[in-house]
Amino acid sequence: MNSEYVLNFVPTGMVPRSADSPHVPLTMERILEDIAKVDAMGVTMVHLHVRDETEESTLCVKRYGDLIAEVRKLNPELIVCISCSGRKTPDLESRLAPLQLAGEAKPDMASLTPSSLNFSRQVSLTEPSTAVGLAREMLQRGIVPELEIFDVGMLNVVKYLRNRGVLRDPCYVNFLLGNLATAQCEPGVLGHLIAGLPEGACWAAGGLGFAQLPANALALASGGGVRVGLEDNLFMDSDRAQLATNHDLVERVHRMAAILGRRVMRPATLRKRLGMLPGYGEYGRCPCHE
Repeated sequence: MNSEYVLNFVPTGMVPRSADSPHVPLTMERILEDIAKVDAMGVTMVHLHVRDETEESTLCVKRYGDLIAEVRKLNPELIVCISCSGRKTPDLESRLAPLQLAGEAKPDMASLTPSSLNFSRQVSLTEPSTAVGLAREMLQRGIVPELEIFDVGMLNVVKYLRNRGVLRDPCYVNFLLGNLATAQCEPGVLGHLIAGLPEGACWAAGGLGFAQLPANALALASGGGVRVGLEDNLFMDSDRAQLATNHDLVERVHRMAAILGRRVMRPATLRKRLGMLPGYGEYGRCPCHE
């Protein structure tokens, strides 16, 4: 078992609102406060969403740029990933826009869900041409894809993108478990997903809702990394009696990892493993930089 694990912090997401929990950080100031708290404990990367004044999720380039620049002031070494989700904005042009950010506002990574899927009340659309377009743009811009895998068929798309030459190795993969219409949080299911990974891939697992805790525990025990935060789960318990904070959720992961003798991977270590140059998401071996 690798003693180091990736801790991928997901503070906000695009679904929960202040009416669901007062602890969900929806403004830039609140998001930065939560990042500072968990960064003090130790995290590898942060997966960002931004909201507008009505608490709606947005792909606003300025909001992303401002937030990324402020995160870099908190900790220049922290790996910054942005969401390019098609859950509310399925068209390729809108999803490509934040990838054009440059300088200190340029993301290190960006999410790429390689195909469409159903959530309990909503569809997330990614047409085949959109997946190729996102992967190609990330490669050209020197931004590492954060591959969000909800089911085994999505790994077939990853293979297809690699064969098309728009996705290079080593890959970074998040397994998202517990969604109603996709892979569940079970040891055999996770094992099957892990078996389908490209050689040398770095992976982490998160769980939606009550699946978050077992998914995090299973991932740590299986030698993988962890995705954790209020984006995926608002409660500390399966009875939904105790609202969580981001600090609580990250602290619980640290406690579980300590029992297993594992420690959080430093951002610089993950950068080296993924072939990224220090700072601002530059591929170390991307053909466009050679």
